[in-house]
Amino acid sequence: MSEAPRDGHDSRSGHDPRADLGGDGSQGDPYSWYRRGLELLGRGSPAAAVVLLQRANEAEPGSRSVLEALARAQFDAGRYAAAAESFRQIVEASPTDDYAHFGLGLALARAGDPRAAAEHLALAVAMRPEAPHYASALRGVRASLRAQRDHQHWPGGDDGRA
Repeated sequence: MSEAPRDGHDSRSGHDPRADLGGDGSQGDPYSWYRRGLELLGRGSPAAAVVLLQRANEAEPGSRSVLEALARAQFDAGRYAAAAESFRQIVEASPTDDYAHFGLGLALARAGDPRAAAEHLALAVAMRPEAPHYASALRGVRASLRAQRDHQHWPGGDDGRA
């Protein structure tokens, strides 16, 4: 997953992601939507990829590959809550999928739930300890949690006391 634009839109100013779809994107079949969605994602057009991958996912709701690609596109488009939900579906169907736990953890962290993010990132690290990016993400989330906790305990911090 790459860094997503902060506003959740395609980074090209004024660019309509539907223009990348070749019309309205309705031509083809789920496999062609999936392939084109991956191509768009690889070219840095995650918002356009989301459109096609959502269509493919609706047509083939049991496809793990389509759901993972959709989750990645949603994440890269800055749609973190939607990405978390897509990764969560994969985790529920396959609890031992380390990448799905990793993606869910990253999406939850970006969506503002670092505690839940830490749980999924810790599971990903436990399943695949040799993956340095998993451990790095977990360290980052844990550091954020410590900083939040420390801020709440500092005088003048947001601990509910006036």
